[in-house]
Order: sequence, then C-alpha cells, then structure tokens
Amino acid sequence: MVDQILQYGLGGFGLIFLIAGYFSKRRRWSFVTAAGCSACAAVAAHYDAFWVLAIFGLCAVWALICALPFMDFAWRVKTGFVVAIGLGAALCVWPTVESISDRKIPCPAYVKNNIPFRLVAGLDLRGGLRLVYTVDVEEAIKDKRDRYYDEMRQLLATEYGFHTGDKPPTREELAKLDDKVRLEKPRDKVSVININFTEPPDDAKIDEKFLKRFQGEMAVQRPRKGLAIFKIRPEVESRFRESAVNQAKDTINRRVDELGLREAAVTVRDEDIIIEVPGEDERTFKEIRDIISQTARLEFKMLDDATDFVGQATRGVKEEDLPKGVTINNVENAPVGPGQTKPTHYARVVKQPNETMKEARARLQEWVATLNVPDDHELGYEIVREADADGMRQTETGWRTYYLFNKADITGDMLRDAQAVPDQSGRGLGGWYVALTFTEAGGDRFEEVTGANVKRRFAIILDGKIESAPVIQTRIAGGHASITLGASDTDSQLEEARKLELVLRSGALPAPISPSNEQRIGPSLGQDAIAQGVKGAIVSSMLVLIFMVVYYHRAGAVADAAVLFNLLLQLAVLASFGASMTLPGIAGLALTIGIAVDANVLINERIREELRNGKNPRAAVDAGYDKAFSAILDGHVTTFISGLILAQYGTGPIKGFAVTLIVGILASLFTGVVCTRLVFDWWVRGQKIKTLNIG
Repeated sequence: MVDQILQYGLGGFGLIFLIAGYFSKRRRWSFVTAAGCSACAAVAAHYDAFWVLAIFGLCAVWALICALPFMDFAWRVKTGFVVAIGLGAALCVWPTVESISDRKIPCPAYVKNNIPFRLVAGLDLRGGLRLVYTVDVEEAIKDKRDRYYDEMRQLLATEYGFHTGDKPPTREELAKLDDKVRLEKPRDKVSVININFTEPPDDAKIDEKFLKRFQGEMAVQRPRKGLAIFKIRPEVESRFRESAVNQAKDTINRRVDELGLREAAVTVRDEDIIIEVPGEDERTFKEIRDIISQTARLEFKMLDDATDFVGQATRGVKEEDLPKGVTINNVENAPVGPGQTKPTHYARVVKQPNETMKEARARLQEWVATLNVPDDHELGYEIVREADADGMRQTETGWRTYYLFNKADITGDMLRDAQAVPDQSGRGLGGWYVALTFTEAGGDRFEEVTGANVKRRFAIILDGKIESAPVIQTRIAGGHASITLGASDTDSQLEEARKLELVLRSGALPAPISPSNEQRIGPSLGQDAIAQGVKGAIVSSMLVLIFMVVYYHRAGAVADAAVLFNLLLQLAVLASFGASMTLPGIAGLALTIGIAVDANVLINERIREELRNGKNPRAAVDAGYDKAFSAILDGHVTTFISGLILAQYGTGPIKGFAVTLIVGILASLFTGVVCTRLVFDWWVRGQKIKTLNIG
C-alpha cells in the first residue's frame, strides 16, 4: 500500500517538475533533473527497492534546491548537497531514535521494515553474554604436519619411479612405496615425521632437492644411516599458532555477521577467542553457541573395505574384555568394486542410560586408541539411528566405525557454495538436505575420484563425524554433491540444514575450538555509573554549546548548529554499520563535539582578526576561512592518525572509542568547513549585511 502511494505520488511530483521546467527557461535543467529523479524514485517504489527510492528522492530534493531563485548556482548546489546529506542521515537514525525514545518519536513501519540496522547499546551498557573459546592450535600444527607427510610420500614415490606426472599418486603406487620406506607420524609429537628406509643406503633419496623443499619450515636430523627425522621449526610453529587463531577469529566474525549479530564483538587474547553478545535474547545466545562451536571441517575420504581391519585387529578378543556396550562381531557385505563385495567387521557402541552421545563416542574412541591403526588409515565414526514404531522419527542409539584411508580426496576449501534445499525426490516425507557446489578444481577432482572408485564407498565427514557413506554408482561430473541429514523430523532437518549451510559458506575453522568460559553479565559499570557517564557527556557538550553562543553570539549559534549536524552524521554512520554504543563510544562523541567547536573557534577568530584590520564582512569571511583551513586540517589529520592507530591495535572499548573518534573527525571537517561557510556566505553575499555579528 505504501509503495503504491509513493509510486503515484512521486510520479505526480515528477510531472509537476517537468511542467515547471517547461515554463522556466533559466532553471529548466534543475527542474528536469528533479523530474527525472522523481520518476526513478517512483519506479524504485514500484519494485520495492527502498534504498534506490531514498537515493533518487534525496537527489530530487537536491535538484529542487538548485532551482530556488536566490544566491548563485554554485551556492545552491552546495546547499542542496548538505540538505540531502542531512535528510539521508536523519532517515538512517530514525529507527534508532524511536527505540531510544521508547516510541515517543515514532518511526513509520515502512521505514523500520526497510532499515534493518540500528545503533544498539553495547555490553557495558545493557549486559549480555560473554563466550570464551580456546583454539586447539596443536590440531592446526598436526594438519600442517600431515600435509608435509603426504607431500613427502609423493616425492619419494617419484624418486623410486613408482609415480610420474603432476597428479597425486594413486594408492596402488603408494602401496609399492611401503616396501622401500616407512613414514611415521608419532601421535604424541604433532610436529614430527620419521622416515625409515628399508635399505639404509636409500637415504640418499633425501637429496638436496628434497631438503630444499622442506628445510625452510622444518629442521632435519639424521641420527643414523637410513633414518631421517623432520621436525617443524619452533618459529614456524609459533607462526602457525598465530595464523590459526586469527583465521578462527575471521571465520567466527563471518558467522556472526551471517546471523545478523553485527553488534556482537569478537576479539582475541592469546589462544582464546572472546565473543561478546549484548542483550537478553536466550534464543540468540543458543543459536550463536551452536553456530560458533561447529568447526565445519568438510572432508571426503574413501573407505578401505578391502581390508577387514577391525576383524583382524580384534581376532581372539572376547566380548567380556570390551568396554560396556561395545561390540565387534558386527559384519556387513561391503562393496569393493563392480560386482564384488567382502564381509567386513565394524565396531559399535550403544549409548548407555544417562549417557550423552558425545560420551558414548569418547568411550569408543578410547578403546580404538588401543588398536594399532596404520598411519595412512584411520577409523571414522557414524551415528547409528533406529526408527520408532511408526517410522516417523529416528532416535540416536550409538556409534559405529568405518575403516578409512587417512588422506582426504576432497576438502572443504574446494567448496564454492552450500545451500539448504528441500528434498523433492519422493524418497521420504519431504525433508531437507544441503547441496554442495565445488570449485572448478574441486569438481574435476571429484569427478576423477568417483570415476576411479565406482562401486566403492565414499565417506562424507563433517567435523570428524561421518554424515553418510554412500556407494559411488558411477562417475559424478558437474561438481555437485549433497549431504543428507539424519533426523526424520522435517523441522529438525530444516534447522540443521540452515546451520550447516551457514557454517560451510562462512568457511571452516582452521582448528577445532572448545568452550573454556561462559558468563552471563549485567551492565559492567552498573546503572548509576552509566547514568553518571551519560550525564557527564551531555553536560559537558551543553556547556561547550552555551559558551559558543555567549562568546560568539550569532556566529556561535551557527557553530552550534554545525556541531549538532555533525552529531547527526556520526550517529547515522555508526547506525549504518550496526555499531554498538558503549560508554567509551559516548566519550568519543563528546570529544568530537569539542573538536568540531575548535574548528569554528579558529574560523571565528580569523574572521575577527580580518574585521579588525578594516576588511568588509565578505572579504573577512573569505580570508578567515582560507587562513584557518590549514590549521584545521593539520589538527584533524593528526587526531585522525591517532584514531587509526587505536582502531588497529586496540580491542573492545578502546576500538569503539577510536571508531567514533574517526567518524567524528571526518564529519567535523565537513560541517566545520563546508556547512558553516554556506551560512556565512548567505549573510555576507545574500543578505549583504554591513556588520557581522561575531561577538
């Protein structure tokens, strides 16, 4: 309804402006421009493009001011621009003003619905939730070590002549390498790789070319012939640790932004990431916990069903010797190629009463750790679900194992997009799944892997948990795959699919994170301290404004108007970025009021000086602004640089103060030099006053 009113109203105004342009030759182009902007705004209203409508509406106002019959055209252009900026700023802060005034200054629903951002109170003003997560940097180092391990195996396979070309070696080629050399990744030393040659003279394969590839980041020891120990250097480890924490912070920031929680603050302290969410919304707190805690590490790994590892490793083990609920006599006919299957054992654990799924998995993992799993293999875990009596819902009852190749054939960094999609295949009652789109390189790799492993199982692993292990029926081209969700309840599937879509699109964390602290906090300063702080900022600002009027009279009132306009611009910019207003931020606003007044003091004193030298008002204004500009610019630039340094290296409240200071400096330069000059020009050139009232 509002769109229709605006559409026809703006269209009507456009027609009126067009007619006015036809009858007014001197201001024709201004009226025609206003008509064109009004027409564009009407089209934007028709298509519900709010910001296009607002921009063209403001441009129409600008053009109309240019058509007014006073002063020269250059003055009208500048004034129109300032008025348009002011109206746009007022529009941006209108929803914020309504919320601050407890709806005493109402904002139309149309404006609120189209302006999602608000200037909100920060954690120190209204309390909220503080979450502290610790980054498992050891896992990030282990990942780097594993990449070195794979690269060393490829280089050695090439040195022995088992592999040629740029593509990764096949598993058959690497299997030949095992007879010549054994590469070990000690579980208790995440930065070490041991290379043991079957024939000691073969350690000549680790030649200058081999060492040159790794010695930049790894130190090598050769305690005896046939053995080489590579270890990641301490300074490189430190770099990996710092990089892992910073990458984790950036990823969490993207997830927070995707949730629309731009008022949340994400900071780093050593290996901890601190997330502060203002407010009292328990639903938001639960959602942010769920989203942040997911590593979103996506991997596709082939199953080694041809090897019955669990059966061989547990031969002779009695059921009574196993942990409670763990069974190993589970057999399935696993596909190992076209028309071929092989009986394969797997271990399973049943969740005990009063035990969580996480605890049940930990019991199974603790037992698996006693098995001698080869370095190039691992045991993966998948949730076991059982349907209820009517088949409408599935219950998680435990975990089972799969024997996997350790190396991931496809990883999450090959992912281009993830999207929650309704299941319309007719296989169920209309659930949801997550559709994956790979990059060009990822799509080619996916096609290559699926083509080479038809009728074998391919595990899709997210955060160390196997989501599914489908059988590859044929080569899959096109760079697309999907992750099906386990719960049969469609509402649960939709919620899980959307969370998974968000974390996959925002990127995986470089290492797992674990919650180390959580606090529900009230306003950290207390209501009395907040009230006193706000009152101090208001009183100090009012004293400055009153002083300007008393000391500079009419020119002081102009300076005060410019300061208030400066404040409006600051609030609009901060609200546009969804900033949180903290007490240091309020202090920053009060400080920029003083800075803005300082610019006007310099200008007024320069004008006074020129008037005392006998110049007329117009010449005094021109000379005063020209001579004061260099001092104003110097002062603003030095403060701006200080603000940039604080914003770069400060955290939390310090950064909030710095941001408001930077925005205030830029707004002050605009209002102090441009806006006040327009008023003075109106006096001395439009009104042609003989005496300038400047105190």
